[in-house]
Amino acid sequence: MSRARWTAAALTVTLLCTGIGLLRGSAGAEPATASVTDALPSRALGLSGHRRLVRGLEHAGARAPGAERRTVSAPPMRASRPLRLRIPALGVDLPLATGPQDGEGRAGWDTDGPAPGSAGTAVVTGHGIPLAGLRRGRVIEIPRADHRTAVFTVERVSPHPVAAPAGDTGIARLRLVSGETSVLARLTGPRRTG
Repeated sequence: MSRARWTAAALTVTLLCTGIGLLRGSAGAEPATASVTDALPSRALGLSGHRRLVRGLEHAGARAPGAERRTVSAPPMRASRPLRLRIPALGVDLPLATGPQDGEGRAGWDTDGPAPGSAGTAVVTGHGIPLAGLRRGRVIEIPRADHRTAVFTVERVSPHPVAAPAGDTGIARLRLVSGETSVLARLTGPRRTG
């Protein structure tokens, strides 16, 4: 391979890597209608072979900026008594009692179902919590008696009761209900607490 071809190949790889980095770093900066093909520098420079590379990237799961990212589930945790309900996006940090709770600013865990973080759908009821202000992708944290925090990521917020999808018994989910608003979240990771 001649020195000129080697230099051109190295430059192409560098530009492609930079373009892919920009794609990942600019999520939401462009409309979701943009394609991976439009964002690669190889196309802008008129370099041949960019279509093969694009097909490979799309096949490998690369997405255009603004495309939705899937929430990845964490394996269920062992059952342990939940202690608190924290929703950082709403400034909520409440003690979590067992059984349904009445009154403003109180949260209760339905002990007939699984513990938050263990396999199945745990149900937590909170009164006076403005759940309608939550958005998909926000985090709900439940510190537990085993010194671990179950971290859930919101998948859906509904003004009506929401049931967990059928057939997901091996996935740890959380259904949080306040008034008529219902939130469905998936366990995305445990975290060690002091």
